[in-house]
Amino acid sequence: MMHRFGRAVLALAMMLWACTATAQEPPRAEARAAQTALEARADQVVALLNAKLEPADIFTTGFRAAVADEQLKALSASFTAQFGRAIEVSLLSPRDGTRAALEIRFERGLAKGGIAISPAEDNRINELRFTAIDAVAVAGDTPEAIAADLAALPGSVNAWFGPVGADPLISRNADTPLALGSAFKLYILAALAEDVKAGRRKWSDVVPLTEKSYPSGQMQNWPKAAPVTLHTLASLMISISDNTATDQLIAALGRKRILKLMADSGHSNPAANDPFLTTREMFAIKAGGDARIAAWRGADHAGRMSQLEGLAPTTPSLAEVAAAFGGGPRAIDIEWFASPADLARLMAHMRRKGDARAFEIMAISPSASQAVRDGWAYVGFKGGSEPGVLNYTWLLTDKQGRDWVLTLGWNNPAAVIDRAPLDAIAQRILLLPR
Repeated sequence: MMHRFGRAVLALAMMLWACTATAQEPPRAEARAAQTALEARADQVVALLNAKLEPADIFTTGFRAAVADEQLKALSASFTAQFGRAIEVSLLSPRDGTRAALEIRFERGLAKGGIAISPAEDNRINELRFTAIDAVAVAGDTPEAIAADLAALPGSVNAWFGPVGADPLISRNADTPLALGSAFKLYILAALAEDVKAGRRKWSDVVPLTEKSYPSGQMQNWPKAAPVTLHTLASLMISISDNTATDQLIAALGRKRILKLMADSGHSNPAANDPFLTTREMFAIKAGGDARIAAWRGADHAGRMSQLEGLAPTTPSLAEVAAAFGGGPRAIDIEWFASPADLARLMAHMRRKGDARAFEIMAISPSASQAVRDGWAYVGFKGGSEPGVLNYTWLLTDKQGRDWVLTLGWNNPAAVIDRAPLDAIAQRILLLPR
């Protein structure tokens, strides 16, 4: 139950493409030939990214042994899905020798890294690194064009982007609730922030660690009864989507308190989230087999509460949980739900009723490129995912001090969602002129 937006594929790419072999500088008399070869190979990287060349055409044997051709093709496809067609090499420096800093311009992004060639192997590429790929504003991009791209995604998609308290610039199925994944943790943060502002709790309050869930996160490995502050729990819950921290906060606040926050914030149907599941309970239900899932679906509220009590001693292994989710979407109707309009109202409610430190916590991992961050005075984020479920929600403040919300949801019970298209759409929205 996590999402670290927009760089999961990139991180994998950086790891895989940084296949480095020692490149010797050629004698000075060969400098011009090496420069020409380096430029030619850099141009061929553009063609490779656009699927116009095969990896076998340009990489050394050693590189291809370390990084399989199919991996390279998949990574190229993921880049172009997010950032559009690769256009040109916009920087190659220095232009002589066998190694250089490299920048490639995409239709909607700029990739930065390095390249090296091996003169002993027909000047083939023996190193290619991308250390950053940032989205860039697209001339002529419009909310209407983005809305059309959202509509073309398979499955169910909802979206809302606009200033808080005003009509949105982009809206799709804004009143349609979808499963949130870990974005549901925003409701827990909001309840805690409201309690702190009202003086019922303090961020520095310490609770013993009694709960234990499954990754994502790290607190599942912490000692039982370890003393932790509410601020630490909230920070880990939002910044790295720590599920144990989440369940500990649910235990501290209480299910009813969070459901009341949902209702107070204007959620259109809090009952859809009652009983308010912990992450451990969600995992245990879905890992418990088809009979347990069917029993949950068929039960009324009292029956579901009884089932949760029966889950208390149930502890599926991590392998069982992984197996349950390894085959694709698994009962995505057993989740947490909100519509884009619900989430926009939640952000407005948090601004009115929540302590300001909650927004510092949301900004720890803003999941936005530097170009995006430069365009806003504040960027806060929480996303969520499981197979078949994806949500991205940002609270943004423009340079004039006005709050905006961007929330994008995508559910598909029939297939694992490829995040790349929604990543690209989100970046385009965040870079739209306002």
